[in-house]
Amino acid sequence: MSTVRGARERARIEVTAAIKGEAKKQLGAEGAAKLSLRAVARELGMASSALYRYFPSRDELLTALIVDAYDAVGETAEAAHRAAVDEAAPHLARWTAVARAVRDWALAHPHEYALIYGSPVPGYTAPQATIGPASRVGLVLIAVVGDAYRTDGLAVPPLAAELRAEAGRMVAEFAPGLPPGVAVPLIAAWSQMFGLISFEIFGQFNRVVEAREVFFREAVTELARTVGLLGPRGS
Repeated sequence: MSTVRGARERARIEVTAAIKGEAKKQLGAEGAAKLSLRAVARELGMASSALYRYFPSRDELLTALIVDAYDAVGETAEAAHRAAVDEAAPHLARWTAVARAVRDWALAHPHEYALIYGSPVPGYTAPQATIGPASRVGLVLIAVVGDAYRTDGLAVPPLAAELRAEAGRMVAEFAPGLPPGVAVPLIAAWSQMFGLISFEIFGQFNRVVEAREVFFREAVTELARTVGLLGPRGS
């Protein structure tokens, strides 16, 4: 790589980071629906035409921010899982470590959390490029349950007859190797975990739950029971 080409690529990386940084500020101040390329360019002292060379449309900038946010929370979940595995933590502790790490990230980055788990942005349709990053937290939870199934076994809950075909499809698509009976409670637990976090981030727990960290820990422990990581109480 030539020196000139290397300098240009570094400059492009720096400008791209500056654009994303300013866009994140706008997310915090105005929300995703009001994100404006012209406003970003104005704050950075750039001509709009120059910014369009980096992000040709608002939707492309939104997609970049969404992918970054999903990757950030995904990396957080994966790091928590690796640390718990390295410590030889029980599978329940791995589950709660991942859940608490995701909650901590959300509390530290509420505007980015709102971008990916809040209200849809009017007029924006997420492209295929967001699917992989969006799957990372779910895949970590699947890995925890899969490891438990292969080593200690799971207290697999009964599966309603009406859901057998759907559960079989879910396992084949998302969690090969797991019994179909785990699929439904696992998807439900994943969605409920984010529901708990969203209620906290968006204020629905105000004047309802005060000891929120303890409440969350106990709630995600109960979710672990539903996927079979723990036997019935008292077992």
